[in-house]
Amino acid sequence: MTQIVYLNGDFLPIESAKISVLDRGFLFGDGVYEVIPVYGGKPFRLAEHLQRLENSLEGIRMESPLATSDWEAIFARLVDGTEDQSIYLQVTRGAPPKRDHAFPKNTPPTVFAMCTPIAPIPASGVCAITVPDIRWQWCHIKAITLLANVLQRQQAVDAGCAEAILVRDGQAIEGAASNLFVVSGGTIVTPPKGNDILPGITRDLTVEIAHANGIPCEERPISLNELRAASEVWVTSSTREILPVVMLDQSPVGDGAPGPVWQRMNSLYQEHKLRLRQGL
Repeated sequence: MTQIVYLNGDFLPIESAKISVLDRGFLFGDGVYEVIPVYGGKPFRLAEHLQRLENSLEGIRMESPLATSDWEAIFARLVDGTEDQSIYLQVTRGAPPKRDHAFPKNTPPTVFAMCTPIAPIPASGVCAITVPDIRWQWCHIKAITLLANVLQRQQAVDAGCAEAILVRDGQAIEGAASNLFVVSGGTIVTPPKGNDILPGITRDLTVEIAHANGIPCEERPISLNELRAASEVWVTSSTREILPVVMLDQSPVGDGAPGPVWQRMNSLYQEHKLRLRQGL
């Protein structure tokens, strides 16, 4: 079955979707993106994802090309069935007539969106490594300029791991493609929002669920020493949900298996998803 995608007002087979070689996303990485999970045919926390998109666009001095109702109409056309899937959308500063670092004038943006299945999440946990954070200073913008993240994630893959946890000035910041949580002294801890981390939608929901269920949770810096001494380590993202890390830098986290706090949080997260599927 041919996959249909959205590109600049048209729905067309993915093989027919083309952009100009002068597109600033291609030449400069000048654009932003968003990933929205879909459960039971319903986009998950859509308002929060679209607000983050607006924030990212504002961060690179672009206006949103579409209204919320327009995004909803596009997603409704792209979502296929009720299986778990994710929407990827990308907005770039478009394709001006010549290459120039300065912002072009009167150039319409390039808007692209597609929907793909979500891979199964390994409930047995994954391994991760720690690496120096070599990224830029505006990590709160969900920009498509992801080369540093790509290199660090590949470093993890080369080591047989699923994620790289980034360390800067002795502090564990986040994963190359995820937010970071630890369980320390029975309390869930995640780094606070700021320019050095992406304000993850799944991260925020995890914090909300913990508070709503009386589970101790703090937003504060995590030192590398605290990360290595934690009884549990998790990474969160839209497509990986709450993923337990059971090995870190070739050493077991806790007893080397998903911990009891993760078990409870994952159960509560799945209940939240079920209510969405049921329209509650």
